[in-house]
Amino acid sequence: MRSQSSFPTRSARVQGRPKALLLFVALVATALGGCKDQVAPVGASAAIVRTAVVQPRDRQSPMTLTGEVQARFRADLSFRVSGRVIARMVDVGAHVNAGQVLALLDPAEQQADVDAATAAVASAEAQLRVAKATFERQKALITSGFTTRTVYDQAQEGLRTAEGVLDAARAQLGTSKDALGYTVLRAEADGVITARNLEVGQVVPAAQPVFSLAQDGERDAVFDVYESVFLGQTDSRRVALALVSDSAVTASGLVREVSPAIDAKSSTIRVKVSIQDPPAAMTLGSAIAGTVRTKAQKQIALPWTALMALGKRPAVWTVDPATRTASLKPVTVGGYEAGEVLIKAGLEPGERVVVDGGKLLSVGQPVTYEGDRS
Repeated sequence: MRSQSSFPTRSARVQGRPKALLLFVALVATALGGCKDQVAPVGASAAIVRTAVVQPRDRQSPMTLTGEVQARFRADLSFRVSGRVIARMVDVGAHVNAGQVLALLDPAEQQADVDAATAAVASAEAQLRVAKATFERQKALITSGFTTRTVYDQAQEGLRTAEGVLDAARAQLGTSKDALGYTVLRAEADGVITARNLEVGQVVPAAQPVFSLAQDGERDAVFDVYESVFLGQTDSRRVALALVSDSAVTASGLVREVSPAIDAKSSTIRVKVSIQDPPAAMTLGSAIAGTVRTKAQKQIALPWTALMALGKRPAVWTVDPATRTASLKPVTVGGYEAGEVLIKAGLEPGERVVVDGGKLLSVGQPVTYEGDRS
């Protein structure tokens, strides 16, 4: 008996081909349909959306930065002579008055110089008295002819030398007394101590800063601002100021100084704003917020819901008023605000834009915009 083959017959293979062909056609149709994403099918129903007719408006947005309250005038205080600190009367944060003693150095060395200078003055005075007596005697003798001109001239020269020695001794005494006075460090003006760099027992050299004094009076709000802020965007030199810790404490400021150099580390420019009539709560070192207005610019503002994407670019749905169909239009965003996006380019005044309901739209799809806003 002849065994049957396990392979399908020719007729069976022919009958299976139409099914495979139909499956292949269905797959191709599905792939082609995916390439037409966001394209409305023929006879698509109209979508109900909310639209707006865009018009550019003058917009003036505020810009707020954080800075610090500083004194207009500050000074680093130091001793004029070197020595060992024996007393410190104030600390950081203390308010001092002009002439108030801040610290003392050991005056032993300077006092010894004063004593030596005083003795030198006394010696010079005694020498001057002898020189004067000698000169007066020679003067009387030369008139009577009992001395020579040479001896008289020597007596006169001795008198002048003694006078010079006394003047030098007195000057040295004055210098020594000044040095003794420099062992006492006093405040040069009314103000607040903002820094301290000495301790009792420390030996400090002359001219080394040991205190920083912020003088009373005018106050500045100091800000470190990025360079882009100065590209012609601010409306004026006036700044609205408020404490960060208490926004109810406010003041008005005026830009007083803009640094001509950019800080190499932070890439910022230091700006000093003069605080006009600063309230008492705006103490030194307080964190302060400064707000300025930018120049008014023509911009189109749309709700966030209107912003879509076309590939990697931002876009919005626009409606053709003749055919009432939707199309996706790329735009250039100029900025973002709370609840709104600012369109810098891509839209023309009078265009109708979908502001709500655009998530399910397709290109060319009919739309119905009832309840529009304009």
